[in-house]
Parts: sequence; C-alpha cells; structure tokens
Amino acid sequence: MNVVIYARFSSHSQNEQSIEGQLKTCYEFANKQGYTVIAEYIDRALSGTTDNRPQFLKMIEDSNKKHFDGVLVYQLDRFARNRYDSATYKAKLKKNGVRVYSARENITDDASGILVEGLLESMAEYYSAELSQKIRRGMDINAEKCLCTGGYPALGYKIIDKQFYIDEATAPIVQQIFELYASGKTVVEICDILNAQGYKTSRGVAFNKNSLRTILQNKRYIGIYTYKDKEIPDGIPRIIDDDLFYKVARIMETNKKAPAKAKAKEEYLLTTKLFCGHCKEMMRGYGGTGKLGKHYHYYACNGKIKKVCDKKLVDKDYIENLVISECRKLLTDENIQRIAREVVALCEKEQDNSNYKRLQKLLKENTRKQGNVASAIAECGEESVRKLMYEQVVKLQNERAEIEKQFAIEKASQVHLTVTDIKFFLKQLQKGKADDIRYRKTLINVFVNAIYLYDDKISFIFNSGDTPITIDDKLLSDIEADNKEFECSFLEQSAPPVLSADGAISIRSRCSLRFVWAIGS
Repeated sequence: MNVVIYARFSSHSQNEQSIEGQLKTCYEFANKQGYTVIAEYIDRALSGTTDNRPQFLKMIEDSNKKHFDGVLVYQLDRFARNRYDSATYKAKLKKNGVRVYSARENITDDASGILVEGLLESMAEYYSAELSQKIRRGMDINAEKCLCTGGYPALGYKIIDKQFYIDEATAPIVQQIFELYASGKTVVEICDILNAQGYKTSRGVAFNKNSLRTILQNKRYIGIYTYKDKEIPDGIPRIIDDDLFYKVARIMETNKKAPAKAKAKEEYLLTTKLFCGHCKEMMRGYGGTGKLGKHYHYYACNGKIKKVCDKKLVDKDYIENLVISECRKLLTDENIQRIAREVVALCEKEQDNSNYKRLQKLLKENTRKQGNVASAIAECGEESVRKLMYEQVVKLQNERAEIEKQFAIEKASQVHLTVTDIKFFLKQLQKGKADDIRYRKTLINVFVNAIYLYDDKISFIFNSGDTPITIDDKLLSDIEADNKEFECSFLEQSAPPVLSADGAISIRSRCSLRFVWAIGS
C-alpha cells in the first residue's frame, strides 16, 4: 500500500516530536506494516489548530490524484488539534479512498477503534485549549505590567527585555506617515512615497493600504498601552502628540466608507455524519433566505440536489439539538465508568498484539542462547573453539540490541491511557453546556459514528461494538429490521440507556447499538 507522511511542529523547543523524530518513527512504522512511502509533506513551526498549512493543504489536494491510500502521522494531534477540521479533512481524504494512520497510536478499523480515535483527538483539542489558556494567562500578567506580549512590535518601537523603547531609526517614519495624511495625502499616495524611499514595515515588507491604516489607528503612538479591551495611558513612550493623532482620526472618520455587512459563517455540525436513509447519500448544509429576508438553515440530501432523491429538507437546529440531547443521555456515571474501562481494555489488548509477543519470544530465546554459549565457553578447553564461541556471543548481543530496538518502537507505538484519564475527560463532557458550539462539536465527534435520516424516523449508530460501519444495502436492511423490533419498546423507555461492558446498549434487553426515533417524538 502506498502512503505519504505528514509531519509538522509548532515550536523548535519540541524534542521527540521534532520533524526528524516524527519522520523516523513514521518510516519505522511503515516498514513494519509493509507500507511504501512515496512522499513527505512537512509544515515547520505551524500550529495544528489552524488549517493555514501549505503542505497540509497540498497533501489534501494531491489526494484527488489517488496516488496514495493512506496518510501516516506521528500521532493524531499532528494531523489537527481542532476536532471539526480533523473530521472535515478526513472526510475529504475518505472520498478519495485515503485513510489517516497514526504511527504511535495503534487504532483498529472497527467502531470501537473509532471511539478511541474520537477520544484521542478530542482530548488533544482539550489539552491544546488548556495550554492556550495558560499562555493567555501569562500574556495577561505581562499586559498588567505594560510589557510586550509577543509578536512584532509596532513600527517605531523596539523591545528590550520585554519593555517598549522608541526606535530612533524608524520612529521618524511614523511621524512622517501621520504628517502626510494630515496634510491631505491619501493612503495609496503615502504608500507610494514610503515604498519609493525604500522604507519597510515592522515586518520588513513593503507598505500597503492595510498596514498603513493600522499605523494611523494605533493608540500606542500616543503612549496608550493596549491589550484586548484594556487601555493604559502613558504605558509606553509616545511618538505622536495628541493633536496630530486625533486630527488624523477625524479625517479617517470622514473618509471612511460604510463597511460591507459581514456574512456570518454557519457551521453544520453533522457534516460527514448525517446520511439519507433512502438513497445512502451524505447530507450537507444548505442555507437560504426567505422573501422577508429571514435566513433558513437546513441539511439537504446530495441525492436531492442531484435530483435523484425526494428526501425532504430537515431543519438544522432541530436535528442537531436532537443529536446533542441523545448523546448527553449516554454520559451517565455508569456509562462513563464502563466506557473508560472498555477503552483502556482495548488499549491493553492492542499492546498484547502478535508482533509484541513475537519480539518478547525472540528476546527470551536470545537470552537462552547466550546462556548456553556462556556455559559452553566455560567448559571448553580448546582456544580455537572458544574464539568461535566468543564470536557467536557478539553476534547474539548485536541481535539482542536490534530486537530491543524493535521492541522499544513497538512499545512506544501503543496508546497509553488510564481509566482516570478517560473518566476525567468524559466528566468534562458531562458538565458541558449544550449550547456551547465547541462542546457540541466534541460530543458529536466522540460518540456519533453515523446517522441515517428518513422522513419519518432517524437511526443512530454510535462509536461502539465490533462491527465496522459501512454504507451499503445490508447495513440499511439491518437498520430497517432493527426499526421494526425496537422502535416501540424504546419510545416506551423513560430511563437513559446504559452502555454495557461489551459496548452494546441495554434498553429492555441487550441489542445492537442502533436507536430509532419517530421524527417529532
């Protein structure tokens, strides 16, 4: 199977997750699995919380050529630390027949493996957010002291030990910019003048309209330290006097044109999860505006858009709220305990795989052979024979070193999660606010494998059980069979469902992890 490797790191301070370390681990994993690596895509010093990664986007685009079947990453948080972006890009890869593999986290293809993958990615996003909060706290502390909180200093300033000082070389440029604008020059004319003189912005690039307007509106030039919504007068040295600054502000206000209305971006949380029960096509977000200007948001079947299916549109808020409500019902204390034990047991089972056992057996056999050779040397009186035996010892020692290396690689590739880790994360989900967008994304992506929507009912398939979920005729016929058997009994059940140790849901009796609701019930 042909695969490509994607590697990234966001800080040069990382060690084992450096680009070189990631590539080494990925190549070792590929060799062990018999994969052929045909390309590398590397983004250096970029964050996984954003999709503004050139090599990453190129890799997604190249998947359209269908030259590779898998993307290999050091671990899942290298692919993305944003669960929504991760699901979106995995869906794009899946359309091209490409799957994401983790070199350090052995995750199976079945639904239980999908649950583990969802937890790992959501936990990575959680800890990424927690780290961001710590960074922001440190920045808040610096801001209280009027210190630099990072990034490029404004043109005209220099930073020494996090403190702002006037840069004698560039402060006159700032003064010139304000004076030119106050004299009636336009932003474009000022840019032309500055660029003709060879001046650069604080980032070392040519001036443009945006960078110039930013300078003209920056209150730091009159000594006001700004951070978020806080302003501290006389927090830093001033470059421009108040009269000139506010004269420029009045001119800018007069010249300012009415801004275009920002178009709100609506997020459809069930993208890649919601399917039409009639034609098997994926359902996607669809928006429209009524005659009175009211905005409407729906999920529409791709088959309907192609005019090959008559599935009705479904209101976005209605279906998403229903899904969130049912996911929250799974987060009982009993279920959290069961899920934690199940996931940890799965991780331990992965550690007890055949290759792991094979390497253990080879180490044991190597130890036995070295012991036998050592005994033979002690009993042998012929020098020439003993010399041959010593060579055998060296050979066995080298062999053991190689086995131990492979053993260490295999051990490092295992997922190490404790019941406490999983319970803590799920408890955070249990306490989450149902109207919080980030919480809703996490809940859906951890628990929901697929949803099949009909005009009169809906079937949920959650991430549990031992059977991989595929979209085919047999799956839909199974769902239809479940519908007839369990629809009435579930609607009569008032207590929340309980997740059993084997991953099934108990209602009145154990059944497969599929629920059916009548629409509107």
